[in-house]
Amino acid sequence: MLISLAIRDVVLIERLDLSLGRGLTVLTGETGAGKSILLDSLGLALGQRAEAGMVRAGQSQASVTACFHLPAGHPAEQLLTEQGIEPEEDLVLRRVVQADGRSRAFVNAEPVGIALLRRLGAQLVEVQGQHDQVGLADAATHAGLLDAFGVLEPARNAVADAFRDWRGAERALRSAQDAIAQAQRDEEWLRHAVDELSVLAPEDGEEDSLAAERQAMQQGERRAEAVAAALSELQPRDRRGGGGPAAALRNAARALERLPAPNEDAAPILAAIGQAQDALAEAETMLERLGADLGPDPRRLEVVEERLFALRAAARKHAVAVVELPALLRDLSERLAALDAGAERAAALEAAAAAARKVYADKATALTEARREAAGRLENAVAAELAPLKLERARLHIEIALREERAWAADGQDRVTFLVSTNPGQKPGALDKIASGGELSRLMLALKVVLARGSPVPTLVFDEVDSGVGGATAAAVGERLAKVAERLQVLVVTHSPQVAARGNQHWRVAKGVRADRAETRVEPLDDAARREELARMLAGETVTEAARAAADSLLRA
Repeated sequence: MLISLAIRDVVLIERLDLSLGRGLTVLTGETGAGKSILLDSLGLALGQRAEAGMVRAGQSQASVTACFHLPAGHPAEQLLTEQGIEPEEDLVLRRVVQADGRSRAFVNAEPVGIALLRRLGAQLVEVQGQHDQVGLADAATHAGLLDAFGVLEPARNAVADAFRDWRGAERALRSAQDAIAQAQRDEEWLRHAVDELSVLAPEDGEEDSLAAERQAMQQGERRAEAVAAALSELQPRDRRGGGGPAAALRNAARALERLPAPNEDAAPILAAIGQAQDALAEAETMLERLGADLGPDPRRLEVVEERLFALRAAARKHAVAVVELPALLRDLSERLAALDAGAERAAALEAAAAAARKVYADKATALTEARREAAGRLENAVAAELAPLKLERARLHIEIALREERAWAADGQDRVTFLVSTNPGQKPGALDKIASGGELSRLMLALKVVLARGSPVPTLVFDEVDSGVGGATAAAVGERLAKVAERLQVLVVTHSPQVAARGNQHWRVAKGVRADRAETRVEPLDDAARREELARMLAGETVTEAARAAADSLLRA
C-alpha cells in the first residue's frame, strides 16, 4: 500500500509530506482548494505525463516521491527483478520535473525510464475518476478479474501450463522442419562434405600432437646434421684414408719414429699422440652411435606434415579452426542423418504437437465454460450493488467471445470484456464509452465492491465518485467505499459528508496566501476538526449547531 507521499514545488504546493494508513482516507475541501493537485502529484510518481506548468512559479524543478509497502509476492517484485533492480520491502518511486517540462524517474534511487515507472504504477495504484479511468476500464484486465471472482486460478494455471507445452511442441516441430528443409537444400554439399571429412577423420587435439611431433622431428634432423658434420671432420678426407685428424696423428707418429736413436725426448710425445689417437677413435665411435640414434625417419616426417597440412586445408575450406573439425563433422553428420530420418521424426513431432493442442483446447474449453458460469454470478452480484447507487437501470454485461486460433494465449482461447448499459433497451458498450463521468465512477465502485477480493492492485483512488448524488445515494457510496477499504487501501476525493464520515483518515485541503503567494495546504483532522469540517460540508459557509448535530449523527452512524 501507499505509506507516504512527499511533494515539493508542485503548482500551489511548496512542501507537503503525507503519511497514509490502511482503510479509507478521505480528502475534502472547498472547490478550487487544490485537491486535484494532490492526485496529479501522485500521478507524476506513477509515470503519468509531466508538464512544465506543474512546476511551482519561480522554482527550477518539482518533485514527487511515493513510498509503497509491498506485500510478499507482489507482481511488482518480479518486474523489478526483470529490470535488474533488487526488490526491497519498501518501494520508492520518485519523479523530478524541470521547469522546461523535461522529467527524470527513479526507483529505489536508481534512474529508470518513464515506461518502467508507468508499469510499476499500474501494479500499485488504480485511479477511478470523473475523466480518467485506469484499471477496470482496461479490457486486458477483465479476464483476470473474472477468474479471480470465480476462483478459477487453478483452471487458468492448468491452461497456461498446457499452452506452454503446446507451444513447446510446435517449436520443436518447426525446428525439425526447418532443419530438414535446410538439409534438403544443402543435401549434395552435405554428402560431399561428410564423405570428405569422414575420410580425413579429424580427431580432437590432433593438430597439437602432430605439430609437436613435427617440431621434434625437425629438431632431431638438425641434430643429426650437426653430428654428421662433426664426423666428417674426424674421418679421412679420401678413400685411401688420407686427410683428417687421424691421418695427421699417424703421420706425426711416423715422423718421430724416424728420429735417430737414442732419442729419449720423443717417447713422451709418442705416448701423447697415441692417447690422442685413442680419444679420437672413441669420439668417432660415440658420434657414430649418436648419429644412429638421432637419425629421423624421413618417411614419418613426410607423413606427419602431409596429415597436418591436410587438416589445415580442410579447416580453411570450411572456415573453422582445425580444433573445430571433429565437431563440424558431427554436426554435418547429424544434419545428414536428420535428412535421412527426417520424415519419420517430423511425423512423430507433428503428432505430439497435435496431441498437445488438443490438451490445451480441452482445458481452455473447460475454462471458458467455468467463466460463463462465473460471469452470470458476477453480473448478478454487481446488479445488487447498482440500485443503492442510483444506477438501478444500469446492467453489467460480460461478453465471452472465442478468439481466432492464432490469438489463443496462456489465459485461454476466449476474450472477456466487461460491457455496460445504463438504460433498458440500450446496446451494451465499453465501460468508458457508455456511462457519464459520475455514472462510470459509481459503476467502477460497484465492481470494486464485488471484485475487491481478487484485486492485484493494493491501492485505489476515487476522484469525486459521489458527484451528482446526495442523501441516501451518497450514504450508499460511502458504505461501499468503506466495504472495499476493508480489503484494499482506498483514497477518495469527496464533496459528500456522508462519504467523508466513513473515512478512517480525514484530510482537509485548503488554499491560503503566504507572502503574497497562493498556497495549497493539507492537514490531517482530529475528531473535533473533523466534526467541524463535516458540519461545513452540510451547512455551507455558516456552520450552525444543527449542522454540528448532523455531523455527530453521521460520525456515530
